[in-house]
Amino acid sequence: MAMSENISDNVAKAEHYVREAAAGGSRIILIPELFEGEYFCKDLVAEHLKRALPLDENPTIAHFQQIAKELNVVFPLSVFERAGNALFNTVVMVDADGSRMGIYRKSHIPDGPGYTEKYFFSPGDTGFRVWNTQHGRVGVGICWDQWFPEAARAMALAGAQCIIYPTAIGSEPADPSWDSSRHWQRVMQGHAAANIIPVMAANRVGHEKGSTTEITFYGSSFIADYTGEIVAEAGRDTEEVISAEFDVAAIEALRTSWGLFRDRRPDLYGSLLSLDGNVE
Repeated sequence: MAMSENISDNVAKAEHYVREAAAGGSRIILIPELFEGEYFCKDLVAEHLKRALPLDENPTIAHFQQIAKELNVVFPLSVFERAGNALFNTVVMVDADGSRMGIYRKSHIPDGPGYTEKYFFSPGDTGFRVWNTQHGRVGVGICWDQWFPEAARAMALAGAQCIIYPTAIGSEPADPSWDSSRHWQRVMQGHAAANIIPVMAANRVGHEKGSTTEITFYGSSFIADYTGEIVAEAGRDTEEVISAEFDVAAIEALRTSWGLFRDRRPDLYGSLLSLDGNVE
């Protein structure tokens, strides 16, 4: 979906598409990253820091808790969280009974032209999370997290049956001719294939112009199956709902028999624990 600067309009639009998805049978429903407004991280503007709210004071969360209970659906809700003097890019996991199961705070924080998130967000301190919801065990990363195979593997090891990523990504202000959309998809398709697990990403669409920077978000939201094949994909500039259904038991049986987890060698992966690959 595309977002405006009107929070009420964005929440109403998200609810409209959520209801459409639920009517079509979806039980785990993903809305794009920071859907309450435009992607404010494209500009270094201190005024945007005021957008952050304590979770208990955010009416959007309470609103979608009621909808989750009404529709019997699970929501990972992406919000800008204030926790004391710290600000986080956070997902609140809402179960199908409307209860808040916990939070995940974005671990990998990007910083580049048009995506200056280090100015707004502290690095997440929750670790990677998997929730045993009423409709399956769900692992959630947020946008830039999706580029890191370690994050997906950690969630798979924790028992995730699907991994989902709310997203805000589009054109590169430093080089508008550079289109990373297929690269963006392929890296997550690799997570799906390497972990034998469905992976889904919901991106925003539309052109947003800030005070110094503008971005055209390229949509292309998709669902990849447990082999990495894309089985549903949205357009680059259209607001739409996509869905897919998976046989969780069959996927788990395949994952076990394939041997990818049996044959792991964590004793040899020490270099992953350092920034420079040095194991000494």
